[in-house]
Amino acid sequence: MDISRILNPRRVNLALHATSKEEVINELTELLYQDGAISDKQAFIEDVWLREAEGSTGFENHVAIPHGKSSAVLQTTLAIGRTQHDIPWETLDDSAVRCIILFAVRLEDQNTTHIRLLSQVASALADDEVIAQLLAENDPSKIIRLFSQYAETDLC
Repeated sequence: MDISRILNPRRVNLALHATSKEEVINELTELLYQDGAISDKQAFIEDVWLREAEGSTGFENHVAIPHGKSSAVLQTTLAIGRTQHDIPWETLDDSAVRCIILFAVRLEDQNTTHIRLLSQVASALADDEVIAQLLAENDPSKIIRLFSQYAETDLC
């Protein structure tokens, strides 16, 4: 899957104003809504919180990967944000979060595209160099390329 076919620079904000998990999810949802990837912000946010209630989506190294599988999603995609402030989030290594990768998944993609996309993102996040660049890079296109280099096959 080539992540650059489902993610574009309009869905990347490397200067989020958020100071809480709720604000992060709201800001990233707004990006998705403004770019036409979701049809109903409130419905999508409710689905993200339902998933958060199942268990934390905090990863490690200051990264979280929340997701919403929702009928409000028109196109399975990601929104990527980086905050100016540490965000309290339950993570595997107890680190505060600064980079958030929000998955927006159509219900019909939840067992196929979503799994492949999650696998690609997880592979990229296992690379310390990718993490370092993710936390420092200011060009959204270069952020997208960081993940694209972990493409399995082009399944989109």
